[in-house]
Amino acid sequence: MERRNQPLARDAMAYVLAGGRGSRLMELTDVRAKPAVYFGGKARIIDFALSNALNSGIRRIGVATQYKAHSLIRHLQRGWNFLRTERNESFDILPASQRISETQWYDGTADAVYQNIDIIESYSPEYMVILAGDHIYKMDYELMLRQHVDSGADVTVGCMEVTRDEASGFGVMAVDANGWITDFVEKPADPPAMPGKPDKSLASLGIYVFHTKALFDHLRRDAATPGSSRDFGKDIIPWLVENGKAIAHEFSASCVRGAEEAQAYWRDVGTVDAYWEANIDLTDVVPQLDLYDRSWPLWTYAEINPPAKFVHDVEGRRGQAVQSLVAGDCIISGGSVTRSLISTGTRVHSWSRIDEAVVLPGCDIGQKAQLKKVILDRGVRIPEGLVVGEDPVLDAQRFRRTDKGVCLITQAMIDKLA
Repeated sequence: MERRNQPLARDAMAYVLAGGRGSRLMELTDVRAKPAVYFGGKARIIDFALSNALNSGIRRIGVATQYKAHSLIRHLQRGWNFLRTERNESFDILPASQRISETQWYDGTADAVYQNIDIIESYSPEYMVILAGDHIYKMDYELMLRQHVDSGADVTVGCMEVTRDEASGFGVMAVDANGWITDFVEKPADPPAMPGKPDKSLASLGIYVFHTKALFDHLRRDAATPGSSRDFGKDIIPWLVENGKAIAHEFSASCVRGAEEAQAYWRDVGTVDAYWEANIDLTDVVPQLDLYDRSWPLWTYAEINPPAKFVHDVEGRRGQAVQSLVAGDCIISGGSVTRSLISTGTRVHSWSRIDEAVVLPGCDIGQKAQLKKVILDRGVRIPEGLVVGEDPVLDAQRFRRTDKGVCLITQAMIDKLA
């Protein structure tokens, strides 16, 4: 019997799939998984899914890791160790560890849950909220849980409208007038259009809600099916669309907006350009994503740092930042920063000019450097006088330059300049 007056999130477990490499982020994922990539000056991409779960009232969380997981696991241990078993809370990091077979890692997203059924069962959650750990958004999962229970569906799938050009990177669905999913295809080359909207498709966001017992039954059935790729989008969801009841949940129905956020915000920052754009968007006077919304905070590892510091105040050598985000432990020493995001522990030295830059933690930008439209990986030391953003041909020879003109710079690239 469902308890109408009690939040369903109290009986749910959030399970975050965080094993993906994110190869389209190029060198940013050479040493870390995509969910561990820095975002917004002090957080990691995975913090959005985890914060949504926590803010929704879910107090049991599991994170499945696989690809180059050390940076991610270290962040989770440092930043998410406050959930306490004595308060009926839990936080489990679940690396691929060959628990079922000595030769088998996680074969797919569904397998990453299947291999840990015994751990999940020990907590006895009534519902499972399956999440991708590599997207930027704010969402109240309680509202999706309520729709799932009220509809009687076997699975509820989070979705939103995207352009057909974008849809080939998603699972794409068709729905009837009541929201029931009638067809589902994973990453189609020619995505089907929505009725009456020939330039739009309805895309899955990789957010699923199940009753736990039913999910386990489907996972065990799929694990026993020869030829299955053990994946939610390729196997579990299409099977349920054909043989069960699958319902769509519109992201706009449960997305969380601050007072200044006019539109539902969801981003896959899976390419260098998309990652740069989403970070730079935060510098807008009224950004589409409000990190300052205290009612829905972004939880992360809170380092103990001194405040940011700006020094020198003479013409041409003035430490300043305009329309920029500057994290703690940064010193802007006689340099100029414009429309940029400067992460923790960065130094910007005299007479340098930084414009439209996403600078990850611990960077050092030498005197008289001129950087425009760049991403600096963690710990990069920019030599004195380096100019990036004025000569596209030279930039492409030295750094990772995208078609949109963004230059990704790593320390290894800098070392080759010597």
